[in-house]
Amino acid sequence: MEHQLLHTCLKSLNDNNNTLSLQALASLRSLIINPNTSDSTIYSILETLTRSLQLGTNSLTTHHHILKLLTDLASHRTHLSSQILNSIHSSSLLFTESIQIATESLTSLASIANSDHNKIDDHLFMSLCFAATSTSARLRLLRNGERLGIGMHVLFTVFLGFTKDPYPYVRKASLDGLLGLCKSGNVFEDISVIEGCYFRAVELLQDNEHSVRSAAIRVVSEWGPMLIAAKEENDKIDWSNQVFVQLCSMVRDMSVEVRVEAFNALGKIKLVSEDILLQTISKKVLAIMKEKNSHGQCAAERFEILASSYAGAFVHGLEDEFHEVRKSACNSLRIHTILYAEFARQSLSLLMDMLNDDSMAVRLEALETLHHMATFECLHVQEIHMHMFLGSLLDNCDLIRSIARKIFKLVKLSDLKLFRSSVHGLLQNLERFTKDEADVFSVLFFMGRSHGNFAAHVVKEVSQEIEPVLEGKLVLDSARVAAFLVLAISAPLSQNQNGQNIPPQLFSYAVTLLGRISSALREVVDQDTLLAYLSQCSRSSNHGTEVEESSLLPVVDDAVLTHSRKDVNSPVGVPMLQTGNGTSKVQPVISCELEDLATSIVECQADELDEVMKSVNLILARVRDAWLLVQSRCTNVAVRALRDCKRELAMLTSASLESAGILAFMLQYLQVMKLFAKIWEHVVWKIRSDETGGLEYLFGKLDVRLRELRYRYIGFSKEEGLYVLELIVVACMLRLSKVEICCSPTTMKKLSAVISHIEILNDKGTIEPSNILMDAKKTVHEIESSKAGISCSLFQITNLVDFFTLKQFSLCSRVRHINAELDVPGNDSENPLPFVSGLPVAIPLDITLYNVGSENRLWLTIRMSQESTQFVFLDLNILGGCNEVKKFTFMAPFYRTPKARSFSSWISIGMECVLEDCHLVKHCGGPKRELVHLCQEKEVHLCLVRRD
Repeated sequence: MEHQLLHTCLKSLNDNNNTLSLQALASLRSLIINPNTSDSTIYSILETLTRSLQLGTNSLTTHHHILKLLTDLASHRTHLSSQILNSIHSSSLLFTESIQIATESLTSLASIANSDHNKIDDHLFMSLCFAATSTSARLRLLRNGERLGIGMHVLFTVFLGFTKDPYPYVRKASLDGLLGLCKSGNVFEDISVIEGCYFRAVELLQDNEHSVRSAAIRVVSEWGPMLIAAKEENDKIDWSNQVFVQLCSMVRDMSVEVRVEAFNALGKIKLVSEDILLQTISKKVLAIMKEKNSHGQCAAERFEILASSYAGAFVHGLEDEFHEVRKSACNSLRIHTILYAEFARQSLSLLMDMLNDDSMAVRLEALETLHHMATFECLHVQEIHMHMFLGSLLDNCDLIRSIARKIFKLVKLSDLKLFRSSVHGLLQNLERFTKDEADVFSVLFFMGRSHGNFAAHVVKEVSQEIEPVLEGKLVLDSARVAAFLVLAISAPLSQNQNGQNIPPQLFSYAVTLLGRISSALREVVDQDTLLAYLSQCSRSSNHGTEVEESSLLPVVDDAVLTHSRKDVNSPVGVPMLQTGNGTSKVQPVISCELEDLATSIVECQADELDEVMKSVNLILARVRDAWLLVQSRCTNVAVRALRDCKRELAMLTSASLESAGILAFMLQYLQVMKLFAKIWEHVVWKIRSDETGGLEYLFGKLDVRLRELRYRYIGFSKEEGLYVLELIVVACMLRLSKVEICCSPTTMKKLSAVISHIEILNDKGTIEPSNILMDAKKTVHEIESSKAGISCSLFQITNLVDFFTLKQFSLCSRVRHINAELDVPGNDSENPLPFVSGLPVAIPLDITLYNVGSENRLWLTIRMSQESTQFVFLDLNILGGCNEVKKFTFMAPFYRTPKARSFSSWISIGMECVLEDCHLVKHCGGPKRELVHLCQEKEVHLCLVRRD
């Protein structure tokens, strides 16, 4: 068969110019990737491709396909890679006038060399570099130099030489190459080599092209420290100052990109003189600087120019009109504030001003810098700073409030007034954002432990608020009282608490809130230890009449210590109250008649559903804030924020199917947004350097999650349904904008189908579609009407993706989750089901379906491996119709019993995606479209029946 196919391909050679047709090339690829193709056929294919390559009379498209086939051939037949490499070398395609052919040839060389660990000859590489007349060819050579295995010193020579190329992109690629040599851990012992690279990069700081200046800054920031390390010990500080000053000269550049790179680079210089750092936060030249007539390696006559170049460098960055620059300046400032106390003190006012910045990313970065200072005990807050500092506790962004509270955990306050203001600010935070209660309690505990005397003073001042008001009863639902109790119980743990006693009854009050407090302090102490501590402190006797006055108040009895953790946390648990006659009795908290129990449960479930909806919508607002961070290139911070949302979601409980469906949808949505964030970093910001396969894996996971989001949840309002479809549209355009993995026909078909579905939903015109949907619709129509296909609109698609903004999304309807549970009763590895080889076997299944309707098509999937899967259709009409919850037993037939003593199969329930016409699949007797799985696969164990 393969010989016939090869013969057909060879016959398709054009008689006039002896070139291969595209159809023949496509047929050859099927033979190349087939592992069973014989060696003789492979050698014939190689000979044919090599001959066609050497002729040089092919079209651009044919050249592209030939080089791609040779690359595939080298990948699948590694023993031929050297021969293929030589064929491409000898073809002289790198010197062709066609930029596209030269680029494709170089890419193939690099790919083959990398896959087989071959090394391109150094002399060949240099000759190609200096002989290449095409800018694109030189550019690809420089970018692929390290992949081609060229020697370090040859690369250094080539990179340094091409920094003087007339084309800016070549200069940038050369600088990037020098940067790569430094980062790859190469050691240059000759100091003149390091100096040559460093000073050449300094020269290019004045280049006309902003991308070259940005690359030069990165080289200076990496090779500068290498140069400093190579100098004598006495000269290190002078050279470090010089590198720092050179970078400071770029913070006023006209390009935003250059200014961002300059501040990023400043943060990499670890050792700088204090006087220079102080000058960077003052626009006027300081007196201490004027007294110096020279500075390190700088001549005296250049001093005034240099001093003015770095005067107020950080001030300019923090006042920049672009938030990316301000954010970078905050980050750079963080590194240097821990070096000198005076610099930290003077920088504090600048950082406090940034807490009022319009950009959330800048406010976050400023708080991270303050947290860094507090960690190294360099943060000394004054009264003038407290207003801005406390304002962060009332910010609408959860992340900002969280970081601000972390700072209060660490900061050392110098007087009682500051401590009192801090406690008041935390109470305001608690009052406005009740969901922050656990974190606020934790902060108050740490503050009280660090400032014992101050905490005792504050507790004494508010003691009237904590005292019982009616017959010795506490107002247990007061968050303010609970906060003061946390502060009170932390004060005795302080090492600087001198004689300020906390009344013992306060520890008794704290016991009534044990579950609430221990949950907040779970990272510090477990509940049993906390209970023992409170019990011990509550037994401490006070003086005078205080004991008599407290005799009617709740006290911790020894019997409490015998209660389990569950007893203490129980919502119907009753504290032991001391009565006037000295006897203890239990006062019931809840008294409910039996006939009212059902009504109470329904009311509780309704209240719980409202609370779940409210909490979920708050989390959805935080997701949008996290997306703003993604668009600000703060992907790691955004992913952490999404993880926090996931942890918060896990704390919500569900007692009804409706609330369970909402929580399941929210969890799926968070997973989708996390995948979007990671893909955005790859595709839009191009920060990641992973291979295409990793990105394809992310796209695959996103497709599965979005399909589940679309089909496994019902009850959406029209707005909510359109929002889910909008996410699918954005995912399609992200895939299309990535040329390497675009899979244009399939993705375009899916995008067109989704947009058609959106048009049907919008027929009545009651909802205005978003800009991204309207632009996507227009682009799809242009592509479909264009003969050039997607390539003509690739730039337009990329622009659409770049300008996508996640709109605010909230759940208003009661979303239901289509779900299933599957069990094989009594089956495990010790109790397998019997079977006879070659005959069908019936597998008993207990199935529970949730929210499955008659329009849904369900299939059982029974597989022994990825290649062997059997499908069984579940006809719900025969099985008894559809209800909100349906349970039944089903005997699933499995026909493919193997010739083995025992085997395992995996069973799952899938639902057919009825709207996925673009994903038709061919299963004999199985579903026609893709499936979304409603449950986890269940392993079934089977054992061969023994014959006597």
